[in-house]
Amino acid sequence: MKIALTHDHLFQVGGAEKVLLELHHLFPNSPVYILIHNPEYSNLFAGLDIKTSFLANWPFAKNHFKWYLPLMPIAWEHFDFSEYDIVISSASAFAKGVLTPPNTLHLCYCHSPVRYLWSDAHRYVEELKQPKIIKKLLPVVLNFLRTWDYTAAQRVDKFIANSEFVAKRIKKYYQREATVIYPPVETKSFKISPEIEDYYVLVSRLRPYKRVDLAIQAFNQLRLPLKIVGGGEEIQRLKKMAKNNIEFLGEVSDERRNQLISKAKAFIHPQEEDFGIALVEAMACGRPVIAYKSGGALETVIEGFNGKFFSEQSWECLADAVIKFQALSRDFDPYKIKEYAEKFSSERFATEMKDFTAKSWQEFSGKKLPL
Repeated sequence: MKIALTHDHLFQVGGAEKVLLELHHLFPNSPVYILIHNPEYSNLFAGLDIKTSFLANWPFAKNHFKWYLPLMPIAWEHFDFSEYDIVISSASAFAKGVLTPPNTLHLCYCHSPVRYLWSDAHRYVEELKQPKIIKKLLPVVLNFLRTWDYTAAQRVDKFIANSEFVAKRIKKYYQREATVIYPPVETKSFKISPEIEDYYVLVSRLRPYKRVDLAIQAFNQLRLPLKIVGGGEEIQRLKKMAKNNIEFLGEVSDERRNQLISKAKAFIHPQEEDFGIALVEAMACGRPVIAYKSGGALETVIEGFNGKFFSEQSWECLADAVIKFQALSRDFDPYKIKEYAEKFSSERFATEMKDFTAKSWQEFSGKKLPL
């Protein structure tokens, strides 16, 4: 039994990459096919048998891979998977677009239909920091890629979605049904702190869609301490916005990040996420969350039990939620919150993925999967 994994690229360690690592733990002999790999970003991938596309050898590919966006479909179709029984793609972009032979089962763990082609297409072009001529031509490229992406989605034998939210998107954009298997959270790596300190915490990559600016504007007005963990392209703009009650800690070790979360009054989540692993990590520390009422948060946050929602994505609405949370903060039980977070553990993910893969293989081939 030969199984291969595919993933879009390895430039960071986010939720999608954590899923890939868990899939590799389940199927440790599986090579990982990706477009481009930049090993400088993390040594977590050092043990993987990584096979890159021809794009990896092209000029500036590691640092400017977006230049090659129109060629990515060709690069994925160039890989040969004829020797494999099963291909499992971990896809938030084009990794699902591989060509597999008739006797190869293709399962796609979809983190989201490609955001910049579907749900965020117009905002993507508007926010892109490129010359006007590029922004004029880009919609033509995106239209081509959108057509290809839809076609590629029809090649997949079965879809897995990381949330009900994403399953609905898969149905809307690809006209495909999906089974929901929530992503893995290493809940046992997080502990409840005996002491809670006087600050709130936000852990995120600093990109426009993460809406960290809302948290900064809200806490500027509230004058409450906020610690921001993470780096990214928006860091300089956000630092200029922030008053001295807001602290930017940059990238920190996992141990330090977990400690910061566990001692915070609450975890701030101002963005719409497909699932939101960081939210569940905060819950695994026994900490409540203050979250925008949309996306995957609707499937993990229970109002008054493990968090508080704000319904409008504005700093005023977030600030109001923080004020209301302050009055109720003693009502949240950290031990019950942590117990709830165990529903999303890595062990649960492993069991569900193994069962789904075995059942799918038996339906596809009539044979049992040797696990």
